[in-house]
Amino acid sequence: MKKFSIKADFGGQESDFVVYVGKPQQGHHPLQFQAKWLSDERGGTIPSAVMDAVDQIYKLAEKNGVSAEDLCVYALGTAQEAQTTNKDEEDNDENKEEIKTEQV
Repeated sequence: MKKFSIKADFGGQESDFVVYVGKPQQGHHPLQFQAKWLSDERGGTIPSAVMDAVDQIYKLAEKNGVSAEDLCVYALGTAQEAQTTNKDEEDNDENKEEIKTEQV
């Protein structure tokens, strides 16, 4: 079982929420019971993009005979790395713009 932090929606406000990805019961979405609990007990929802992505990862893992939990770690790690790289590039672009502005 792997632990992940996602942004859940609480009436239009996003907040961090921890989900656990493991081996779901046959025929159930990997986050189905956590999504139900979040809705019933806290009034929040897991974004459909997260639900869809986890579902796709599980289908891909099953098709290729690999661990869904490990594939989630890989996929989310790659996505976070890409976000960090994009953020670093944006920061560099802003710094370049500041340097250009200062030189003018």
